[in-house]
Amino acid sequence: MKKMSKTTKDNMITYLMVILIFIVVQILTSTGNVSSLLQGLLVPLCAYIILAVSLNLTVGILGELSLGHAGFMCVGAFTSAFFSKCAMEAIPVTGLRYFIALLIGAAAAGACGILIGIPVLRLKGDYLAIVTLAFGEIIKNIVNVLFIGKDENGFHFSTKDSLSLGLEDGGKVIINGPQGITGTPKDSTFIIGVALILVTLFIVLNLMHSRSGRAIMAIRDNRIAAESVGINITKYKLMAFSISAALAGVAGVIYAHNLATLTAQPKNFGYNMSIMILVFVVLGGIGNMRGSIIAAIILTLLPELLRSLSDYRMLIYAVVLIVMMLFNWSPKAIEWREKFSAKFRRGKNKSAKEAA
Repeated sequence: MKKMSKTTKDNMITYLMVILIFIVVQILTSTGNVSSLLQGLLVPLCAYIILAVSLNLTVGILGELSLGHAGFMCVGAFTSAFFSKCAMEAIPVTGLRYFIALLIGAAAAGACGILIGIPVLRLKGDYLAIVTLAFGEIIKNIVNVLFIGKDENGFHFSTKDSLSLGLEDGGKVIINGPQGITGTPKDSTFIIGVALILVTLFIVLNLMHSRSGRAIMAIRDNRIAAESVGINITKYKLMAFSISAALAGVAGVIYAHNLATLTAQPKNFGYNMSIMILVFVVLGGIGNMRGSIIAAIILTLLPELLRSLSDYRMLIYAVVLIVMMLFNWSPKAIEWREKFSAKFRRGKNKSAKEAA
């Protein structure tokens, strides 16, 4: 019972941290202390936090290195944007349309996670990273050669150009190859983003502390021992991987519905995006959800906050990266944190005894 209450307490601290950050940002925004540039980063920041938390499920809890997270995000972004563009007239209610788009984006990315996971999760280490990286690049390249249009006869597909779709008069191109999707409704807001962060945390934290989560962590710690006690390795690895992919799809929905034009470029759905998400996870602490949130916030906002120091901006950014890495992974820093936490616990227990 005591262990359960500690788990609940830790989860509540994580939720309260997100809510507190949201309140502070809302106060700063209402008083005019947040620039328009930083306000424009708030919704993408929510997507990055969801991506970091969901990737931590694969890297930190399952113990597998995946570099295809941007690919799952791309699937969620384009499937949801395609639906929203097609359903703008049929479903004029913004909230309902956005909710269905979230479900479609998560389902599409989760389905891709299952399809990729079945053959790929037999691999380990570097081989898994290479295959997931290839998946992300393949998805991006497929989107860039895909042309989809709609007219009174239905949908038309092509991989050549928009003219080869053969649309009737009044038909419109929805996905225009490298030019992507234009005119997606901008339904994503900071409030919705924070709500989805809380939902993501609820799913991941409850999975971690559930029977399935303990089985997943047993596979991470010792695969042979886990298999010897009857744990279904394929089932639990696929569960973690597909949930992580579906949550990445949710982040893609948020991201897509914040842009007037959605394109599959290397900077937003390529290798660099997957590496950036992995950096959030590693610097925040592998398996540490609060750390992933803090790392995503700092590393997303820091370059913009330092924009006035144009000559030294990236130098300071690099120094912060190194300091965070040393703080999280240096043996001396880990030893100091353990001593500090033990001292804090002793002081807390002492004050509790005196009060009793």
